[in-house]
Amino acid sequence: MHLITYLDFLQTAEKTLGRSYELVSEGHAADADVHWTTTRFYGQCAEHAETLAHVRARYEDPSELAPERLHAQGLTAVRTGPAGLLRDLQDLYQLATLVDITWQLIGQAAHAVRDRDLIHAVSDCSSDTSTQLGWLRMQMKALAPQTLVVAP
Repeated sequence: MHLITYLDFLQTAEKTLGRSYELVSEGHAADADVHWTTTRFYGQCAEHAETLAHVRARYEDPSELAPERLHAQGLTAVRTGPAGLLRDLQDLYQLATLVDITWQLIGQAAHAVRDRDLIHAVSDCSSDTSTQLGWLRMQMKALAPQTLVVAP
């Protein structure tokens, strides 16, 4: 059953996204909205990973090998200036999109195996991820004109 493989993948992806939010929060602390919002998102990702750990504990280890290249790469450094912030937000958006679609896939599997706890976890956590994506999209759209047209 590859559900277990994907639960492990999603838990790792949530941790990676959380660390990336934390890095952006620290690296762009001068922008209060970015700093405080990404700090909150970091906390949400940590809670999601913990929720997944509890769900995952109910399943046996997988008997099959995980697919190759099933990993999420997070940010390792932040960029400077307005264009750097825009790029950092784009990177967060890509990673959050990966997390979001993986929640959706696991949600489909949770319904197939009728795992009520997992269905509930997917509902709660994927809602947070959707909110994160909306905020990231809004921030990028607000930054783009100033950054791409006006800034030197």
